[in-house]
Amino acid sequence: MNRQFLPLVLMAGLLSACASPAPEPKAALRGEVFYLQRIALPPSAQVSVSLQDVSLADAPALELAHQTLPGGQQVPIAFTLEYDPKQVKPGHSYALSARIENAGRLLFTNTERHSVKLDGSDPQPLRIRVDAVR
Repeated sequence: MNRQFLPLVLMAGLLSACASPAPEPKAALRGEVFYLQRIALPPSAQVSVSLQDVSLADAPALELAHQTLPGGQQVPIAFTLEYDPKQVKPGHSYALSARIENAGRLLFTNTERHSVKLDGSDPQPLRIRVDAVR
């Protein structure tokens, strides 16, 4: 190797070692939250959607992703939950949950389990129905 190229090769090696790693790829679930009542949401109502590992019956669900949507929207309300696919464990069960709150008061929540497989076979957009809390 020619000696005049040696410093150039060494600098290229140093620069490649200092380069930041590529960002981890994210997976996403897209869908909408809706309810059947023919009423409008208060302007300050917030919708929260979360993806949870619900595998353990005697332990709280582990949250993998969460999104709180700004107020001023009406149903159906679209969401996109990005999650790290590396957190998905074979044999575990996963589900989505949604709730609508206004000024700290729960107005709507899902009352049925919305299971997802997280293997690419989940139909999108997902639809999560929430029911009024009395």
